[in-house]
Amino acid sequence: MPGPLRLTRVAFADLPGWDRADPARALAAFRRGCAVLARKPPAAPMGRYGGRVADWLSVCAVAKGDARHFFESHFVPFEISAGRVREGLFTGYYEPLIHASRTRHGAYRTPVYGLPSDLVTADLGRFLPGLRGEHIAGRLDGRRLVPYASRADIDANGLSAARVLFWCDDAVALFFLQIQGSGRVVLDDGTAKRIAFAGTNGRPYTAIGRVLIAKGALTRENVSLARIRAWLKAHPADARRVMEADRSFVFFAEAPLGDPALGSPGTLGTALVPGASLAVDARLHPLGAPFYVAAGPVTGLMAALDTGGAIRGPVRGDVFFGFGEKAEAMAGGMKAKGRLYVLLPDALAARIGAQRDFP
Repeated sequence: MPGPLRLTRVAFADLPGWDRADPARALAAFRRGCAVLARKPPAAPMGRYGGRVADWLSVCAVAKGDARHFFESHFVPFEISAGRVREGLFTGYYEPLIHASRTRHGAYRTPVYGLPSDLVTADLGRFLPGLRGEHIAGRLDGRRLVPYASRADIDANGLSAARVLFWCDDAVALFFLQIQGSGRVVLDDGTAKRIAFAGTNGRPYTAIGRVLIAKGALTRENVSLARIRAWLKAHPADARRVMEADRSFVFFAEAPLGDPALGSPGTLGTALVPGASLAVDARLHPLGAPFYVAAGPVTGLMAALDTGGAIRGPVRGDVFFGFGEKAEAMAGGMKAKGRLYVLLPDALAARIGAQRDFP
């Protein structure tokens, strides 16, 4: 079994490929995170080992100029492991595009729901410190909190408590939008908007790639986002049942498109920078911190600006690739073992020392 989260101090020269890396985009992403941290209480915690927001404000204040010089002058890198287990899984995500209408007509038949008015979410860490970062969602049945409707329930019965933001013309495309968590929409009048994550029904996420492998439809060797999509398109009679094996359901909020070169806001609350933004397990890691990823085709510095339902554990990351067909292809093909490093401000690094476990 993997051990506890462990930080081991290393040198920048120990980061694979650091001498060839260009951290300029990572600095831009880090600065975006700093702008959010500046609005938080200085005493707010930063994950399990990232100290408090106050520990980051001084480096945020000087985050400018040559990126390599900035990071090497103000941070100390630590390798992250789960006890002695140093390698973990790294995947990718992107911003999908759907086509939709404000009204239900023609091919526009699949509802895109906003956040339901009867959805109740609870931060369990407010009740038990050991559950910090864990959340549940449901609805009230009298005085009891009960599970919210599953994907199959919502597909069958709709949601009277949620506003329909749009009507989509492709249920499979909407399903992939829910898996990615946010994306873009082009309406039938030509208007382009963002669709931002607003919440979930609280049900557990199930990767339907595993469902298709269990059915014998795909193999572990050939499963990919593109092949899953192709199978669903080729088997319309079975597609809904397979998608409903994932009981999780995502609700959205519409937002202006803004800068099309950036992604939708991540969990930290700022727009994602393609190729320089990482989703991590925020129960463990400090959102806003810089992380160095060395995983197969992806090696470089990124800022942790996001989280994900399937992103759990010390050495686990999801790389944001951006918007468009190239980003989709890169994200869909990204599944690699690799190592993860976090850069901590000098003063915080001094408190941690050469090696430390965080149970």
